[in-house]
This record gives sequence, C-alpha cells and structure tokens, in this order.
Amino acid sequence: MQLLVAAVGQRMPRWVNEAWSEYSRRMPRELSLSLREIALAKRGKNADTRRLMATESDALLAAMPARSRVIALDVRGKAWSTEQLAVNLEGWMGEGRDVGFMIGGPDGISPEILASSDARWSLGPLTLPHPLVRVVLAEQLYRAWTITQNHPYHRA
Repeated sequence: MQLLVAAVGQRMPRWVNEAWSEYSRRMPRELSLSLREIALAKRGKNADTRRLMATESDALLAAMPARSRVIALDVRGKAWSTEQLAVNLEGWMGEGRDVGFMIGGPDGISPEILASSDARWSLGPLTLPHPLVRVVLAEQLYRAWTITQNHPYHRA
C-alpha cells in the first residue's frame, strides 16, 4: 500500500525536505510514503484566484493514484486525534488500496474537489504554513503507523 501526498508548491526550504525524507525513510516498505509536488499557479496583480485554485486542485486530483482513497487537508474538515488517525490507517491497510492526501496552495482546494474527496481532514484550527503541513502530516502518519505496531515511538 502506498501513502501519497500531493502538495502545491515546490522548492521547499532544506529543513522541510530533510524532515520529509526522515519520516518517509522510517516508513516500512509495505506502507511507503511518497510526495508529489504540484507547481503553484502563477499569480499576478489581477489574478483570478478561483481559476488558479481550480487549476491547482485539478492537478492535485490528477496526482492521486488510480482507485485510491482521497483525503483532502482542509481547515473546515474533521479533526482526528493521532489515535483516530491510527485507527483509520489500520482500516486503510486492511482495504489494501492506496491513500492519497491533498495539500492545497495558498487559496486552498476548490469546493468541487473537496466535495469529491473521500474525507476532509483538518490538522486543527491553526493556520499552518504549507511547508510545515507536509512535515506535520509525514510525522503523524509515521506516528500512527507506530501505534498500529505497538512501537514505543508514540509513548515519547
């Protein structure tokens, strides 16, 4: 099973890439964690932000593996505790199909793509910079996996 994160934005700071690499390296081969970066649509002075968001959202959806469960990260989504994420992860592993996570750009994910996703997940009410969302997501997926394995990482 593959966990794929599709995120709008490229050329992240080194600390983001290092943290992502660390957590993706820790995941077991049978539950690989990968990242697909989506180019940020060019924004100008009088840009049509709805069109730009739609373009980025379409690219996020196109990056999802075929027949995968699609989870949109959205501040208005449902908040899951780490333990709830672990229960979800265990269920997804039982299904055996890939899971894709979408992280939108500065304007978010289009309402049409949000409506078509299998779930909307909120990391909480705080506004987080998009590079940090990648790191938090990778760490939480790793932590959830360790819970399913009774690994001591979560007890820290």
